[in-house]
Amino acid sequence: MVGSGTAAPAEPAPPFTWRSEDDTAAFAQRLAAQPGLSNAFVTLHGDLGAGKTTLVRHLLRALGVQGRIKSPTYAVVEPHEAPGLAIWHFDFYRFDDPREWEDAGFRDIFANPGLKVAEWPEKAAALTPPADLAIHIEAIDDTERKITVHAQTANGRHMLQGLLNP
Repeated sequence: MVGSGTAAPAEPAPPFTWRSEDDTAAFAQRLAAQPGLSNAFVTLHGDLGAGKTTLVRHLLRALGVQGRIKSPTYAVVEPHEAPGLAIWHFDFYRFDDPREWEDAGFRDIFANPGLKVAEWPEKAAALTPPADLAIHIEAIDDTERKITVHAQTANGRHMLQGLLNP
């Protein structure tokens, strides 16, 4: 499918803790600096309001995306351009028809280079390739988040090492 590499058992890192939105932004900056991100599939997991879209906004800004960054909740996918990088932000929350996958051209998107980031990936799991990184966000309270990152491919393991050893 995409150049994510061979699927491997998920390897979780020690959890990260975000105590503020500044911590979210700092994590996004570190993630954006990973060379493997330019052709990666990253999934975001967590309850409504956990901070998935906030992380994506910070990540896209860190990658150089200009202009308004809106959530693709109703459109399912929003394309973005950063210098030298195509990015697709998926939100599969309302996704419920596998035919939509083909009709919308998602197979072609995943077959091409670029960064793909997906919220609510479990809604389309049978159709997507293995994620390079699966980021799980758990809200502890109004501001604190516990983050667990799982590397599921060789590319993901390299990026995870870069996150752990900046």
